[in-house]
Amino acid sequence: MSEPDALVRLGRTRIEVSRLGFGSAPLGGLLRETSESDALEAVRTALAQGIRYFDVAPQYGGGLAEQRLGKALSGVPRKDFVLSTKVGKIVRLTAETKSPMSGFVGAPSHEIAYDYSYDGVLRSLDMSLKRLNVDHVDILLIHDVNRKYHGNDVMQRFEEAKSGAARALARLREERVICAFGPALNEVDVALRFVNETDVDCIMLPQRYTPLDHSAGAELLPLCRSKQIGVLVAAPFDSGILATGAIPQATYNYQPAAPEMLERVRAIELLCADFGVPLQAMALQYAFQNDAVTSVVTGMRSGPEVIRNLAHMRAAVPPEFWRALDALPQQQASAKIG
Repeated sequence: MSEPDALVRLGRTRIEVSRLGFGSAPLGGLLRETSESDALEAVRTALAQGIRYFDVAPQYGGGLAEQRLGKALSGVPRKDFVLSTKVGKIVRLTAETKSPMSGFVGAPSHEIAYDYSYDGVLRSLDMSLKRLNVDHVDILLIHDVNRKYHGNDVMQRFEEAKSGAARALARLREERVICAFGPALNEVDVALRFVNETDVDCIMLPQRYTPLDHSAGAELLPLCRSKQIGVLVAAPFDSGILATGAIPQATYNYQPAAPEMLERVRAIELLCADFGVPLQAMALQYAFQNDAVTSVVTGMRSGPEVIRNLAHMRAAVPPEFWRALDALPQQQASAKIG
């Protein structure tokens, strides 16, 4: 695998992203609070270490992550980094004293309105540019057209995004306001519809190409490869369990890990120990076993965490380890969606 700071072309676009991408959800306090000083240090350390791709979203801390990322990037020549944010969720600050359901600790009180319409995309982009304090972003991603947020209405939401958001983003790309667009979601069947029915340049795929769930590998990744669509694999630690290991407090899919998931991870940990491979190195490097993957994007909340992730990306993992991992019983190495 190339170095984590190596720049790789994203699909058929002219954009080059670093192999390791900086995920900004922790800057907005995902699951636990992040101080502003830690957030700024994380971004500036990433820049100093050669990371050039930064991903964020309005949802992350009700706009807080965008504001902090923009502050950290202030003064950096715009040509020196690639920036993606997301559309489909409009942030509205509220007068309440807290947002107990947001999942972001320390964030301003806010609510989320879903809007995948043509005008909604333009409105969302305008608000993001103000929070980020930049004049443009390189990639816009249609955020979370999935069952977690939309339940049985997910395909109706997809049709809204297809006729609204995708059409607006194609126009922005044609006018060279942005360089690329695609979906950011964790459901393979909906991602396949975006790839087959809209003219996307890339997809961001959390938690569907990891050692615990590689369901994207059967059809979606080969299709993306054939269409020269860049794949950005996000959440490689599966929301925590592949960073912490199978401890009692481990989280999977942002929930306490079920006993069968803990058992699966213990089996992988034993294999890692046999080969002398750190669990975190395995998690970060796993996606690159498929050449459809352009970059792995993981959340980072401090300078030391950035340095650790870079070290794990550079850790030597022998080819025979990957073969042994593939040979683990399916019920131990793969999890079902949902």
